[in-house]
Amino acid sequence: MSDLQPAWQKWLDSLDVSRRTAADSLHAQFSALGVTDPADLVKSEVIEGVPQLARFVLLRSLWRGAIYGWTGPGSLDQLPAAQRLLAAGADREDLVRLARAVAYEAVFATLDELDAGGDANGMGVEAGWVVMESDEDGSPTGRTLPALHEDLLTMDPSGRDGADLWQ
Repeated sequence: MSDLQPAWQKWLDSLDVSRRTAADSLHAQFSALGVTDPADLVKSEVIEGVPQLARFVLLRSLWRGAIYGWTGPGSLDQLPAAQRLLAAGADREDLVRLARAVAYEAVFATLDELDAGGDANGMGVEAGWVVMESDEDGSPTGRTLPALHEDLLTMDPSGRDGADLWQ
């Protein structure tokens, strides 16, 4: 990796072999996912133990599926209400933007609730939850993915941080 910036290389050189191997692997994975400068994400995962790769993959997949999924051909046509609106002269792009904005709000609200972990004092129920990273075979790693809702906008694959949803 001779094209790495000097500060990154210096940081890599400061690591023991296992952390360096992990950092190199994470850097390659983030780069393959299109992250242009993954250094801070890699450092956070290697040094702080924050599962940044799992966070990135989850949030990006929510954008691609739940939010951008409405841009696909025929996505609106499956909804009778959208069919009626289109037949009445509604603009297809406006309806797609509306569906995407509603999907974003639903994803955000869901992540916010997941991040809250439940209200142990609410309704006398002693139950909660946590979102956790898993390894290749689906076994929990023990590393939680906190505050997912806080990073949802920044994971917009378009790079617009969702700005087009509210135009």
